[in-house]
Amino acid sequence: MSYLITGGAGYIGAHVVRALRQAGEQVVVLDDLTTGVAARLPEDVPLVVGSTLNRALLDETIAAHGVTDVVHLAAKKQVGESVEMPLLYYRENVHGLQILLEAMAAGGVGRLVFSSSAAVYGMPDVDLVTEDTPCVPINPYGETKLVGEWMARAAGRAHGISTACLRYFNVAGAATPELADTGVFNIVPMVFEKLTEGAAPRIFGDDYATADGTCIRDYIHVADLAEAHVAAARKLAEPGPVRDLTLNIGRGEGVSVRELIDLITELTGHEGVTAEVTPRRPGDPARVVAAADRIGSELGWKARHDVRDMITSAWAGWRHHHPQG
Repeated sequence: MSYLITGGAGYIGAHVVRALRQAGEQVVVLDDLTTGVAARLPEDVPLVVGSTLNRALLDETIAAHGVTDVVHLAAKKQVGESVEMPLLYYRENVHGLQILLEAMAAGGVGRLVFSSSAAVYGMPDVDLVTEDTPCVPINPYGETKLVGEWMARAAGRAHGISTACLRYFNVAGAATPELADTGVFNIVPMVFEKLTEGAAPRIFGDDYATADGTCIRDYIHVADLAEAHVAAARKLAEPGPVRDLTLNIGRGEGVSVRELIDLITELTGHEGVTAEVTPRRPGDPARVVAAADRIGSELGWKARHDVRDMITSAWAGWRHHHPQG
């Protein structure tokens, strides 16, 4: 098999490339490098610089590399930006996937692993979010991911493409320091940035209906997430009828924002730093924790890393990319 990884030079994408290579698979990466970093990729992995909006480039890449499977990670993913620029998000995330699916159908590519998100659920009022929890996204980013799932499944039924839509919860950590998240859009690197500046980390609201008043989230190590992609790809490749999988990728354990920040300050040697409480952000649900049993039964996959592993590996990556502090 030969895998096309769109967005493969990104933080998550580079981990998926690494996991598939370690599983013995052939990989080619398509990435426009707006946020991706070419240096994350092994030298012997082909990199095609471009966008999924470029149908001719997709056709050429699929044919030239004998692509049999696609892992689609390329997308815009900042919630706040999606509210400000919804048309950009619909063009990149929805229209880009449409063109990719057209190229897959034309090129006879029969399997797709699609990067979705827990953002499709919106603000679920349940202790554990199952794959059957109603999807009511509250921002354009989540909307584009849900529409992407609909489109992938519909194209799969029409063109005989097996699909796996993987709904990520909160991703953190790094398999190696070089592959760490270099952005500051997720909570762990955001806290790191504040600590290295000598500033207080921020908590957005401490008056939620939770044990300590702060939001509760489910965190998943990026290396475990990458292994879930390999497991999903292997499942789709098994003999049998066209498959249609929708799976949560989480640990099934909730950690509050205050607990997470306290653990970060402990593990990074910043004990005694007190977080600053600021007003709630609009649209933040009190609790979003995955029910993670379906992926275990479907794929035999289970997360191996805990939150401490995520923080220590992410901190090693932060120090690697910020040697001057």
